[in-house]
Amino acid sequence: MKISKSYRRILKLMGNRFEFTVIADEEAAAQKAIDLAIEEVSRIEVLFSTFKETSQTSLINQYAGIKPVKVDEEVIGLIQRAVKISDITQGAFDITYGSIDKSLWNFDVNMTSLPDLETALQSVSLINYKNIVIDSAHSTVMLKHRGMRIGFGGIGKGYAADRAKQVLQKLGIKAGIVNAAGDLTTWGMQSDDKPWTIGIADPNQSELPFSLLNISNMAIATSGNYEKFATIEGRKYSHTIDPKTGLPVSGIKSATIICPSAELADVLATPVVVMGVNVGLNLINQLQHVACIIVDDDDRLYTSRNINVKQ
Repeated sequence: MKISKSYRRILKLMGNRFEFTVIADEEAAAQKAIDLAIEEVSRIEVLFSTFKETSQTSLINQYAGIKPVKVDEEVIGLIQRAVKISDITQGAFDITYGSIDKSLWNFDVNMTSLPDLETALQSVSLINYKNIVIDSAHSTVMLKHRGMRIGFGGIGKGYAADRAKQVLQKLGIKAGIVNAAGDLTTWGMQSDDKPWTIGIADPNQSELPFSLLNISNMAIATSGNYEKFATIEGRKYSHTIDPKTGLPVSGIKSATIICPSAELADVLATPVVVMGVNVGLNLINQLQHVACIIVDDDDRLYTSRNINVKQ
């Protein structure tokens, strides 16, 4: 009887660290499957990257306020799902954040003050998901105003992880993990028939997990200020910007979402940080098959109703 083994590959895709782990009987089959999963992620990057001038996303941005751009159904689908999350989160998540003036936000030790309210508001004046015009019949997308830009930074990695998982499953890989820079999805069991153990980073020392979860057939994503932040007058500000005010958010160190889809986990993590503990938990408690773990700036732990965390 053949013994299944774990095969792993790490590389940079979509500007991020991707890690593919598969359980398979033969190394050749495992490596071939990982090759095809990588091809799928690369294909998605070509469609959705804002760093590639020829991508469909870049063309949408280029012709903002000018004309609709014909795009693949896949692009329309992802934009529609992103807009749906914007509706659910009342704009706390918004893919039109691409127009924000990055020069206001250099989250490093040199940042000693926040911009004034008017400058901040001006910087987000073009952010409004309601100004994305989708024509499904003609497969076109148009941004209403010149200077508007969309970006898939808050949803793209999760989507890519889900798609890579689908490719691997179709190739007969019964178990594995696709980890897209911390947005990860799992299926099946490890080679010793145990569920996958996922560590949730401790916001104060991101190398160490503060909690371990045994999961299978679930995805997980974390958003927070533990890697990029600025401390101004003793208060810690996240690199996450509130699309409504243009100011960085504070109050939450990290928000971790657990649900069946990496795309959904990815897309919900950031708005929970923006919305704050109470509003964020209230939202997650209304969603089926979605759980949430929040650590606030004072290291207090909050969880949604449907999860128990062992620390």
